[in-house]
Amino acid sequence: MSAVAEAMAGQSRSGGMVDAHDSKSCLARGESSSLSSGTMLPKVLVILGQTASGKSDLAVRLAKKFNGEIISADSRQVYKGLNIGTGKITKREMRGVPHHLLDIVNPKKQFSVSDYKIYTTRTIVQIAHKGKLPIICGGTGLYIAAALGEINIPEVPPNLKLRKKLEKKSVRDLFQILKKLDPERARSIDNKNPRRLVRAIEIAKVLGKTPKLESRSKNYEVCKIGIKIPEDQLKKRINKRIEKWFKQGLIKEVQNLHKEGLTWKRMLQIGLEYKLVAQFLQNKITRDQMIKRMQIETYQYAKRQRLWFKKDREIIWIEPNLKKIEKLVLAFVQ
Repeated sequence: MSAVAEAMAGQSRSGGMVDAHDSKSCLARGESSSLSSGTMLPKVLVILGQTASGKSDLAVRLAKKFNGEIISADSRQVYKGLNIGTGKITKREMRGVPHHLLDIVNPKKQFSVSDYKIYTTRTIVQIAHKGKLPIICGGTGLYIAAALGEINIPEVPPNLKLRKKLEKKSVRDLFQILKKLDPERARSIDNKNPRRLVRAIEIAKVLGKTPKLESRSKNYEVCKIGIKIPEDQLKKRINKRIEKWFKQGLIKEVQNLHKEGLTWKRMLQIGLEYKLVAQFLQNKITRDQMIKRMQIETYQYAKRQRLWFKKDREIIWIEPNLKKIEKLVLAFVQ
């Protein structure tokens, strides 16, 4: 069974910029899209932001108040067993709010943005048909854009010959190749992730560059709220989060994944937390080096997230003030 087929069969897990004061902006865009199409489009709320900004907790609070269900927009939380290192919400933290796109794929398998779009399209319709509000929550900008129909997913088949050639190159070399082929994509990509770099190079060699975001969503009536956190606070949040992960047992989680058959090579592809712990367990780096690099690289990732979201002028950026955000959402859903 393919990753997407497995995802479709899986069960949901239960348990430039617009100023924040422009509270009518979401409503105005929704009305125009509905009137132009002649039909009322499903409403979708999006809660986004950089890593460690508090998106999950806010989404749960809004789901409780506005009768919503949450769809995770995280490229790694789809994988079973990747809990601590991805910051995956716990059943207790869900507070009874249904969550989708969590724990649906074996980490040995690949799950692409195309797979994500297929699953979320179906899930949004299912939630809306129940009379509930779909809430997309996460920090993977490409996945959010794909879910909303704002970007064309490149129909570029895998080039096995090219992949075999690129696998021999270092992450730094892969990044330099992409930088020459598609400078814009290079600015926002996770430049420590060899799998994403190889795929981006594949696409760039066929299409020249990654397709740009369209001007606005055509499939849904959308309100995008971005959580704005000052950089100094964000750094502190990231460091505190990483400290918490190790206390919760991140090293043990990686050890268990490896015992269950997840290779060290696959760990490198999954993301920096698992890559660094894997390197530590193989005695390639010290514990201090692992923690320091995790802090630095996570913050670098957060800056790349900011660069991606900066391109989307529909996002309403607001500091985490629950009353202000609830007022904004109320204007959108009424």
